[in-house]
Amino acid sequence: MQIMQSRRHFLASLSTAGAAGIFGSRASLADERPPETVAVRLSKVPGICIAPQYVAEELLAAEGFTDVHYVELPAAIQHAALARGEIDFSLHFAAPLVIPLDAGEPITVLAGVHPGCFEVFGNEHVRSVTDLKGKKVGVQALGSSPHVFLTSIAAYIGLDPATEIDWVTTAPARPMDLFADGKIDAFLGLPPEPQELRSRKIGQVIVDSAVDLPWSQYFCCMLAGNTDFIHNYPVATKRVLRAILKATDLCVVEPERVAQRLVDDGFTARYDYAIQALTEIPYAKWRDYDPEDTMRFYALRLHEAGMIRSSPNKLIAEGTDWRFLNELKRELKA
Repeated sequence: MQIMQSRRHFLASLSTAGAAGIFGSRASLADERPPETVAVRLSKVPGICIAPQYVAEELLAAEGFTDVHYVELPAAIQHAALARGEIDFSLHFAAPLVIPLDAGEPITVLAGVHPGCFEVFGNEHVRSVTDLKGKKVGVQALGSSPHVFLTSIAAYIGLDPATEIDWVTTAPARPMDLFADGKIDAFLGLPPEPQELRSRKIGQVIVDSAVDLPWSQYFCCMLAGNTDFIHNYPVATKRVLRAILKATDLCVVEPERVAQRLVDDGFTARYDYAIQALTEIPYAKWRDYDPEDTMRFYALRLHEAGMIRSSPNKLIAEGTDWRFLNELKRELKA
């Protein structure tokens, strides 16, 4: 009953936001053909920052999708599931997306959704990125999203991530727990981890991607789709992206309702951490930033670190498609 009531309130907020005009004109919907398929599958992984994906269900219904399915899977395999066609779309981290694109996997990046979700925490011996040299840095697995982001950060300031950082793989334990226990020196946290550590007054933030340059200038989360789906169903693809971008705007104007929806539907446990993260993450930046700049930036960093072989231009040419985003920016009065 509580979840159904939350959904009714959430639908009411969608109507209010629509009436406010933040979603632009609906004339384009009337002009478009119906989606070529009414079914779409998205990933369901733990986390707060990818909230637009989780609160887009009703918006997808308004776009003509009658079968919206969230596939629960480990975060570490979502790009593999996307490439295999087990899901159709997913919000995913920018730097880790570069690696499957370099491998030629059938994934296409469509848009940047927001910057500013990750923070790097250090103990009393780590006060800057350069202090990571020789320190124990925790990640659940090599190749995980935090590992790839930290590799990019270290390479940017001239460290050799492969030889100058002592990577500690922590699975099944969370790196945050080992950091809190003093067993590692640093780790990269994603919401709600930064909110929890700040609440507990543990460690210090040495990189905040919402405010620290250059990380704050680039998207951290982007929408990617299965290449075959995008090729076969272009109208459906545009409608999915429109729903995600409208949901991103909703995170800006109705963060309280979005936070409650995330808790009610089991995407995160604590409302206080959810609302804090939603108000800190600059969701409105999708209108201002260039997603191609993000792909080029992280491709250069990972090339410097020896993690990919392809040039940024090749990755962008073969692994991105900005046509839908450019159309929607005009339609949504970006």
